[in-house]
Amino acid sequence: MRAVCQRVSHAEVRVDGVATGQIGAGLVVLVGVAHGDTAEDADRLAGKIARLRIFEGETGKFDRSLLDTGGAALVVSQFTLIADTRKGNRPSFVDAAPPEEAEPLYEELCKALCREGVPVETGIFGALMALELVNDGPVTIVLG
Repeated sequence: MRAVCQRVSHAEVRVDGVATGQIGAGLVVLVGVAHGDTAEDADRLAGKIARLRIFEGETGKFDRSLLDTGGAALVVSQFTLIADTRKGNRPSFVDAAPPEEAEPLYEELCKALCREGVPVETGIFGALMALELVNDGPVTIVLG
């Protein structure tokens, strides 16, 4: 599994012009699921996301997490994160898990974040989505 975590002041995801998820301060988490990923990978990644210290504390340093700030996560599936671009100019997605494998793991990641105590909003798995966000910092971290 691969996740791109963007610290945001607010974000919203829409499908067919209708908001399916929106958050204030927190993280937008774009998630790609690869062949061979497991529920244990989803749980481990959720713990990492929940505890990722990329919010400034009183000292101005990155020493606070979503759990510390009470921030939310907007989690959006994005199989293109698993793209292989080593050959040619067209990305290959052969390493991405098929939807019937990826969707349960995406859902497990969302549930695991909730179990960690993080409020979670989502897009719709497999849908064409419009994501609008204000990247705060900007701060963007890739986890995998």
